[in-house]
Amino acid sequence: MSSFDSEPSPPPHLHRDWFFPSAPPFLSPLRTLTKPRKPSLFPSTRRASKHYLRDSRSQRPPAAPPLLARSASGLSSGSFSSSQPPPPPSIPRRDQRYAGVRRKVCFDVTLKRDEKTRSDSRKSAMEHNSTGVNLGAGKIRWPAAVSTALIIMCFASLLHKNFSLQNQVIDLQDQLVVIKSRLQSRLVDSYLDIDEIVSHESSYMYKSLKNSSILLSLAMLSIPLVIIKYIDCLSMLRKPAESEEVPLNKQLAYRVDVFLSVHPYAKPLALLFATLLLICLGGLALFGVTDDSFADCLWLSWTYVADSGNHANSVGVGPKLVSISISFGGMLIFAMMLGLVSDAISEKFDSLRKGKSEVVEKNHTLILGWSDKLGSLLNQLAIANESLSGGIVVVMAERDKEQMESDIAKMEFDFKGTSVICRSGSPLILADLKKVSVSKARAIVVLAEDGNADQSDARALRTVLSLTGVKEGLRGHIVVELSDLDNEVLVKLVGGDLIETVVAHDVIGRLMIQCARQPGLAQIWEDILGFENCEFYIKRWPQLDGMHFEDVLISFPDAIPCGIKVASYGGKIILNPDDSYVLQEGDEILVIAEDDDTYAPTTLPKVGRGYLPKDFVLPKSPENILFCGWRRDMEDMIMVLDAFLAPGSELWMFNDVPENERAGKLEAGGLDLSRLENITLVNREGNAVIRRNLESLPLESFNSILILADESVEDSAIQADSRSLATLLLIRDIQAKRLPVVSHLHRGSFSQVSWIGEMQQASVKSVIISEILDPRTKNLLSMSKISDYVLSNELVSMALAMVAEDRQINDVLEELFAEEGNEMQIRSADLYLREEEEMNFFEIILRARQRKEIVIGYRLENAERAIINPPGKGVRRRWSSRDIFVVIAEKE
Repeated sequence: MSSFDSEPSPPPHLHRDWFFPSAPPFLSPLRTLTKPRKPSLFPSTRRASKHYLRDSRSQRPPAAPPLLARSASGLSSGSFSSSQPPPPPSIPRRDQRYAGVRRKVCFDVTLKRDEKTRSDSRKSAMEHNSTGVNLGAGKIRWPAAVSTALIIMCFASLLHKNFSLQNQVIDLQDQLVVIKSRLQSRLVDSYLDIDEIVSHESSYMYKSLKNSSILLSLAMLSIPLVIIKYIDCLSMLRKPAESEEVPLNKQLAYRVDVFLSVHPYAKPLALLFATLLLICLGGLALFGVTDDSFADCLWLSWTYVADSGNHANSVGVGPKLVSISISFGGMLIFAMMLGLVSDAISEKFDSLRKGKSEVVEKNHTLILGWSDKLGSLLNQLAIANESLSGGIVVVMAERDKEQMESDIAKMEFDFKGTSVICRSGSPLILADLKKVSVSKARAIVVLAEDGNADQSDARALRTVLSLTGVKEGLRGHIVVELSDLDNEVLVKLVGGDLIETVVAHDVIGRLMIQCARQPGLAQIWEDILGFENCEFYIKRWPQLDGMHFEDVLISFPDAIPCGIKVASYGGKIILNPDDSYVLQEGDEILVIAEDDDTYAPTTLPKVGRGYLPKDFVLPKSPENILFCGWRRDMEDMIMVLDAFLAPGSELWMFNDVPENERAGKLEAGGLDLSRLENITLVNREGNAVIRRNLESLPLESFNSILILADESVEDSAIQADSRSLATLLLIRDIQAKRLPVVSHLHRGSFSQVSWIGEMQQASVKSVIISEILDPRTKNLLSMSKISDYVLSNELVSMALAMVAEDRQINDVLEELFAEEGNEMQIRSADLYLREEEEMNFFEIILRARQRKEIVIGYRLENAERAIINPPGKGVRRRWSSRDIFVVIAEKE
């Protein structure tokens, strides 16, 4: 028998029933997807396998075969490895389900056996036909046949092993899929169990968290109370029996009080902290009694705090209690917030009402202090700013802002576009000065206080010290009103070049003396000092350089030149210079004009010089002058009067100061009675408002009578004016009774022989100058025409306003008020022209230059007021010898 007949049987694990065990039909797609098969060498076998898979899908058993169960248990327990093949399944050999499969699958083995049988028969026939003849040849072909058989067997064995291994891989993949499906089902069950356990544990933790939130909110509420109680107990325990140590609770309360008082934002921050704390505690409490998240609970807590009516939608006992508590806390916080907002608004309005807010202005006029002169000063500043469409004036005084605004509103004048801003504060405090933008003001006016002169000047001095201490510096100059001339040097020493002083008492005293000697001069000074008519201006005109001053006088048709500001003398102002003075480069011209933009030089007109009708000097004659009342600067007035009057003049002083004390007061003021050259003092003691005391005086014999605001009542303007007015009426009545009646002219029920008519007749014989402090008294005197008055406060206010607008004017005023130099005088027309002579004003100016005088205006015979800087200077007209001219001339 050949080797082909004795084919070895395959091992048990490669049995043909093991090659293709039955598998569930749903695993067939996974075989293809898990691992692609190699192309088979036996297409028939492959087709048989596909046919088997289709049949197995159609005839799927209701349960998995036992082989899969055993394979799964074997895989799970690890009973076999990859090196040892698994045992063959115990499938019945006679099972009809696998019969067709076996026949189809073993078709290739039967084919091999048939081919082997045919090959054996062919070999035996060949051996039979070649008996003996081809014996040698048969011996030669035997090894080749053996080797071919061996090769075929080896190849067949390899194919068989390859096919069996491929089937095992497919079976193992199917088993793995089954195992995975079972594991997944088990895992799903275990996941459900785990979810239930986790849900139970999470619900337990969630309940614990909610309980903890409730406890935490209660603890946070009770902690402050416990701490406060602990501090009280600790303070009681630590405090000895006789110790003065402050308890700890009081110290903490003091610290909290200081914190809330010192820091401006402490109260709002405390309220904000309380609001956030209430929202957080309410959110914790709501989180403990509701099923909402913590973020939702915080938002709900905020709604309860913001609107207490939102708690009506709460459901349940716990949420209702918590929502009511939060709403109650929200109402308290809302009440505190309203209180803080109301206090802040009230404080802001109080600050505005009391004038504590800051003034943000520049190039404004700042007035420091409050006095009776303020109204006139504001009126003059308003008139001065009219050409600029109004300005800004800031007033700061130690008064209530509303009261200041009320008093200013009562002033009967038009502000002409000027805004007046009032602020309450002290000029001695730098913070208050900065509040009114003192460093940006173009002029600062310091008013003297009513009352004692020394105290007023001392306060003005301290104010100047405060102004010079401003770190930012001052842009403008300082105009200080002083009450005593002796304090002027000290104030200028402290203020330096920034200071311009106006001594009110000294100015008024000198004006009263000038007006007493020259009736009508008071009205002229009102026109010159005030901004309503014409005033002084200084300006440079380069086109006039090289021109003589005589020609400059007639170069301005709308202004009258009065002096030169000489640049070569350091800016010194020279009033009434010589005609031969030639203007140099840099010189400025001082003029009297209506406004600073209403005049300009023109070409020189042709003016005839002419000659004076007569050149003589009026001889001085002794005069008798009466002073009614006692002023603080009486000694200065006596010295000025002694310089003006002719020798042999008498000065009568009538007041209630004892005669034996007067000399001591005058000497204490700096007056040396032995040096008086032209006057003799006559003292009379009495009360100027008592008629019998006045009747003891020779009132009809005095050339001039000066009614002074008495020192005892000068603090009250109304009382001083009432006293001066009563004295004036008594003196005029006594004079009218003593003078002869000139005529009796009836005008209805009112005649010239009435008391006012008699006093008007008496006013022709003598001049009475009354010092008036209140502007309201001015109307009474102007209507009665019984006195040539001096309105002191108004004149001082005019001077302050003029110096505030231009500080250079103060040098001009000082010279005009001084004892030496130039002054304002009234001259008769017959000094310059002849009766009914026809001349223009330029010709009169040139004729007056022959007397070294500058004519600035005139008053016609029948006119009540003088005209300063008259228009139409080139128009010729006829003049009367009874006309008068106002000139600037040297003091005689």
